[in-house]
Amino acid sequence: MSAPPIVAEKRTAAKKATAVPRQQLSFGQRLRRDWPLLLMCVPAMLLLLVFHYIPALGNVIAFQDYNPFVGDNPLEAFLYSEWIGFGNFEYLFENPAFWDSVLTTLSITAFQLVFYFPIPILLAILLNSIMSPRVRSLVQSVVYLPHFFSWVLVVSLFQMMLGGAGLIAQTAREAGYTAPDIMTNPDTFMFLITSQAVWKDAGWGMIVFLAALAAIDPALYEASAADGAGRWRRMWHITLPGLRSVIVLLLILRLGDALNVGFEQFVLQREMVGREAAEVLDTYVYYQGIAVQQWGVGAAAGLFKAVVGILLIVGANKLAHRFGEQGIYSKS
Repeated sequence: MSAPPIVAEKRTAAKKATAVPRQQLSFGQRLRRDWPLLLMCVPAMLLLLVFHYIPALGNVIAFQDYNPFVGDNPLEAFLYSEWIGFGNFEYLFENPAFWDSVLTTLSITAFQLVFYFPIPILLAILLNSIMSPRVRSLVQSVVYLPHFFSWVLVVSLFQMMLGGAGLIAQTAREAGYTAPDIMTNPDTFMFLITSQAVWKDAGWGMIVFLAALAAIDPALYEASAADGAGRWRRMWHITLPGLRSVIVLLLILRLGDALNVGFEQFVLQREMVGREAAEVLDTYVYYQGIAVQQWGVGAAAGLFKAVVGILLIVGANKLAHRFGEQGIYSKS
């Protein structure tokens, strides 16, 4: 189904306007022009440097039989711990529990890509259709408020509602029915954690798509309506194409974060449903590395997760280029 003629003409005019070559500025001119923006980026750059890039040097532990008690300070512990090469990785790759945690993590990521990732997009489109600014602001505030709750509070609220002694179970027993087993059932654990993630973070993710919707030219909607396009055709030919670049960008970032589904949410519920259902890579690193002081094994698992994430980002970005999208970085 092709786009309405007036919308197509406006898109063609916009492409011609963007095709006009711009005057290239030198590095010094751009620096003088953008120095306030660069200055505002300094705190974020320092945050990344202190909490991400400098700690990344500690990945050397993955190739050592690291002992933090060797020497008189942490630097000497790095220097004097025994170098074992890829021994920690061999231990990981020969451990069935490691691959079970990786498979569980990837299964949860795939499930949430299908049943969680589209929800912020739908919420943004629905909220954007509300005409009253006051109602829209109220709904937006209520929906993204749970993002500021800790996972301890979120799990506690779900326990009070869905647990064996929760509201739903008590109501079912009073009515003479068998109380459903939700919080401790391994078979429904994936649905449970996805519903918790939707309730907590879908409203926050919606903000990004609302910003993208605000950038769409309202004249496109007016022109398509004048051309006879209904609400569904306007959404299909204007709204979704306007969101496409943001959707692709966030999808690439989510794929790069495929092995990182969270720690708190799972460690809080691991004992309720069992290790087989709730053991993801993050909890494996904690229980098989930090808790038993196998620091090298934990670092090797973390480095494995980072390398896989980089490969997924690069692969997804190349795939986005094949479909004509810019992705998170342009072609070299």
